[in-house]
Amino acid sequence: MNSCSFTLFILGAIIFLRCLCFTGAATCHPDDEAGLLGFKSSITKDPSDILSSWKKGTNCCFWRGIICFPRDRVTQLNVNGDVYLGLTFLSGTISPMLAKLQHLEGIYLTSLRKIAGPFPQFLFRLPKLKYVSIQGNLLSGPLPANIGELSQLKTLVIEGNLFTGQIPNSSGNFLRPLHRSHRLSQSLGNDPRIFIKIQGALHIGSLQESVLGVVPMSFANLTKLIHLDLSQNLLTGPLPVLKSIAVIESLDLSYNKFHLKTIPKWMTSSPFIYSLKLAKCGIKISLDDWKLAGTYYYVSIDLSENEISGSPVRFLNQMKYLMEFRAAGNKLRFDLGKLTFVETLGILDLSRNLIFGKVPATVAGLRTLNVSQNQLCGKLPATKFPASTFAGNDCLCGSPLSPCKL
Repeated sequence: MNSCSFTLFILGAIIFLRCLCFTGAATCHPDDEAGLLGFKSSITKDPSDILSSWKKGTNCCFWRGIICFPRDRVTQLNVNGDVYLGLTFLSGTISPMLAKLQHLEGIYLTSLRKIAGPFPQFLFRLPKLKYVSIQGNLLSGPLPANIGELSQLKTLVIEGNLFTGQIPNSSGNFLRPLHRSHRLSQSLGNDPRIFIKIQGALHIGSLQESVLGVVPMSFANLTKLIHLDLSQNLLTGPLPVLKSIAVIESLDLSYNKFHLKTIPKWMTSSPFIYSLKLAKCGIKISLDDWKLAGTYYYVSIDLSENEISGSPVRFLNQMKYLMEFRAAGNKLRFDLGKLTFVETLGILDLSRNLIFGKVPATVAGLRTLNVSQNQLCGKLPATKFPASTFAGNDCLCGSPLSPCKL
């Protein structure tokens, strides 16, 4: 058999095997189909046809947003809107018929914007459920008092809804990343130490805008923590040393009442960390002396609103994957022209510092730029940015600022 014939034979065999697989899974499990069609029937508007492929009698494992594993049982439901596309939304409610999906491990109904109703009670009847994200909808009312019974969850995201009332005490018994739900009472119940009960297996912790007061020392026991967001609270007092967290990937302590003074080595020692946000944390260091303990694989760094001096040029020029750097409201002093702009960089905010030199032409490749209120000088390169980007630099000239004098 020559190579051409052998290749055709292999291709034919692959096609035959694929046909066998699809024939064996012509339809998904009837309970899963009924549950999904029940959800579709509770949707009153679908202007972008998100659910157009959901048709009775067809294999629901091939419907948009559905993942089956094994092949005949639905394990993930991913129906997500797009915050940038005005017509990408769903109106209606979340049908309790989804309780029929007894193999469901993840349910993601995010940014659909017009999904209303209470917290979905059927979640308590899904024994294999691990991941829930229902953010960006119009869900309202109190959180169920027995929410702590969802102890098998690894992730629960409910931000951007209209939930009211207090966070139930029972929530302290399991992973509770309750991202911003703006109408929730900023309370952890009667016992402010409730969060201490978090299990050591916690991977994602977000208490953004939760007004905790003091970070429990028990946080030091969260050795498997990967993401920690304590931003925009009124946190005070000493910060527990989390040096036991060897694999943390993102850390956000921004906008609290910490007075860190320095950036502890444990915050940057993880070889996997890609996001570090320490805005307004009372940091008083010189970047000339600061050495990152870990790698340079950062995607996002925010050091805004501190008292940081020196130059970020040395370590920024070593970061090949950086997409966002914010250091507004500090005392940075360096020549902007010496800063290398990596191809991935999209957001740069260096406003309200002591930065001097000329604005390099490479800033034109950025998506967002703010270098206002500095000591920059010279003619501006051609960019798409408005005048506010460069305001407060007295000797800058050229469009969009005043013309340069001859």
